This record gives sequence, C-alpha cells and structure tokens, in this order.
Amino acid sequence: MLKIVYPICCGIDVHKTFLVACIATTNDKGVTTYMSHRFSTFTNDLRKLSQWLSSNSCTHVCMESTGKYWIPVYNILEATCKITLAHPKYVKAIRGKKTDKKDARWIADLFKHDLVAGSFMPPLPIRQLRDLMRYRFKLTNFKSSEKNRIQNCLTVSNIQLSNVVSDTFGKSSMRIIDYLLENPDDKDFDFVPLLHPSMLDKVDKIRLALDGMITPEQQQKMNIILQHFDGLEKCKSDLESVILSLSEPYTKELALVSTVPGFKNPFSAIAVISEIGVDMSVFPTSKHACSWAGVTPQNNESAGKKHSVRISRAGVYIKPLLVQCANAVVKSDKHPEIKNRYLSIKKRRGHKRAIIAVARMLLTAIYHVLKKGEPYNPELYKKAETMPQIRNITVEQAILIAQRHGYSVIKV
Repeated sequence: MLKIVYPICCGIDVHKTFLVACIATTNDKGVTTYMSHRFSTFTNDLRKLSQWLSSNSCTHVCMESTGKYWIPVYNILEATCKITLAHPKYVKAIRGKKTDKKDARWIADLFKHDLVAGSFMPPLPIRQLRDLMRYRFKLTNFKSSEKNRIQNCLTVSNIQLSNVVSDTFGKSSMRIIDYLLENPDDKDFDFVPLLHPSMLDKVDKIRLALDGMITPEQQQKMNIILQHFDGLEKCKSDLESVILSLSEPYTKELALVSTVPGFKNPFSAIAVISEIGVDMSVFPTSKHACSWAGVTPQNNESAGKKHSVRISRAGVYIKPLLVQCANAVVKSDKHPEIKNRYLSIKKRRGHKRAIIAVARMLLTAIYHVLKKGEPYNPELYKKAETMPQIRNITVEQAILIAQRHGYSVIKV
C-alpha cells in the first residue's frame, strides 16, 4: 500500500474560464473523503478558492500547468499555499474515463502519495525578469525575420549585394540601400563615397552587384519593413533598459556567471539567471539542472533494448542560448579545455552531439559557480583532461584510450 504523504491536499484542474478543485482528506484509518467545488477564474472567485482551502485546513495544492491559465491561480494562492505545479503529461488521466471533476480528483490522488514531479518555479522577481528576457528573445527573432525580408526584396530586385559584402546590414550597405530607395531610377550613381575605406577594393564587384531594378512595389515594401525594423530596435533598446534595472539586485551572481566562457555579454548572463535563478539548492546536483535544461540524453530502455536517447524538448529558451554560447566558445583558442573536449567528441560523435556536450559543460560550470560563489576556474577542467600515467596496460585498454580521444583503430 502506498504511503499517504499529504493527508489533506487539493488537486486543481485549470481551464481558461473556470477551474475545478478537489480536496482529498485522509483520516488515521487510511480512508479518504473528497470534496469538490467549481470556481471561475475571475480574481474575486480565486480569492474565494483561497478562503475555501483555508477553511478546510488545506495548504498543499497541486495543479497542472495549462498554457498561461495557471498563472492567475498561482498568483493568488502563492502567499497561503505550497503549490506543486505539474507538467500535464505527469497527471494525465485515462482517456475515456475523464471529466473535469474526475481530473481534479485524479490529481489529488496522485499528489497525496507524492507521485507528482513538481516543475521548477523561481521566486517572483526572477519570474518577472524571465518574462522580460523571453520577450527580448522574441523581439530579436522579429528583427531577424525583417532582415530576411529585406534580403528577399533585394534578391527579387536583382541586387546581389549579399554576394559581395559580409554584412548586408552594415553601415556601408545600409547607406547604399537607403540611397537606392530614395532614388530608385538613379542607376549610375557614385556609391564610392558611401563605402568604408576597407571596402574600396570591392568597388568593381559592388558595381556589378547593384545592377538591378527596384520596382515601386518593392520600394514601398522595403520602406515599410525598414520602418518596422527601426521600431523593433527602439522597443528592444527600451526593454533592455528595464531589464538592466531589474537585474541590479543580482550584480554579484551576474559577475560570477560572466566569468564562464561564452557569457561575457551581460544579457547572456542575465538570460541564464532568469531561467535557472540564483539559488542552486533547488537542483540536487548539476545533472538535475542539465536535465531540466534539456541538454542530457533521455533514458528510454525496455526489455534490455535501448531506444532513442536523443535530448528532450525541455529548455526551449535556455537550450538555444547554451548552444549559441557553445558554438562561440569552440571557435576560440582562449579556452583550450573546452575546445579540446569539443574536438575529441566531434571526431567520435559529430558536431551536433559535441556542441550539446559543450553546452552541458557550460551549464555545469554555471551551476557550480553559483553554488560555491567562486569564479570559473579553467584549471579544474584541464586537470580532468590530463591522462593518468599508466605504465603497463593491455592492448584492449590502449585501444579504448585511443578511441576515447577520437582515433580509429584497425586490428591487423
């Protein structure tokens, strides 16, 4: 028989306009009684839910994280209850035998035995910072989309500027594009004064690249896109000012994170802090933090057979950041302890797996940096990469060591 961990608890099935709460009360004899009630998601009714829970001496609540609908409930109950927020896949009821009332009761039954894995929820200031950083991420994506649209317009207009210059949106290129939009009929204009001195050796190629025609329709489209792009830049700049002011209480932690390779940019450090917080005690080990971020292989084994062990879909915001920083670090020679590990894994497993391994390495470093309060120390990783002095080894051991360092061994 399963042990009752929470004699009095509540399971909540959350929807957009209403929720169903079920309080499960278990007496000393192990008999459980249930009491259900339906509330709307208006703030007044959520306060009634809080009073209803208090009147029944219920302080432990479990609910599934349905879209954004759980947030108003969490905001009201956070002060008076200990809330466990569960992923829907962990509390899903059996199909064909589920109603809203049964769902709430099923959640309560699972939770009273402590069978529900709670999601990580940082404190409110970190959640506010996370919300703004995720919006910044969206604005960055919008800007990239508008850049792609400008590039498409240039291609349609037979202007192949991207084939000559390294950055189509650099200062020299944008001066040329602005002039073309203001004077679309001037095909033989002198663009040399608009160029940076470092681009003067490309004058002939740029002249060939500009041999195109911008139609009135494409001209109007590009003007609208550039206006939108400028507006996005201003919005992002204003948002970054707010983010920097909100991150001031975490100056010490941000300074520690910035010592980790790839996180010199303050917004990269803020993005990590906004996702995992500053209190590493919520993760028992660094492996738990990496699993939460989705940079570890899954366990998928049955009947002695291992199925797909690819990384999970978790960490939709922090994982791209870690991968981006990992790609930047492995291209530099400033951190050989990371680059050597990347090259070693790449020889055996390929680029993508090696990058994920480096991303996990960076997150592990951040975990220990925040937990110990000490800056990043590359010597610790260099010692781990140092091979032990072995005098007498077998042929099989030598083959394993060679394969571990990326060499292919052929037995003769």
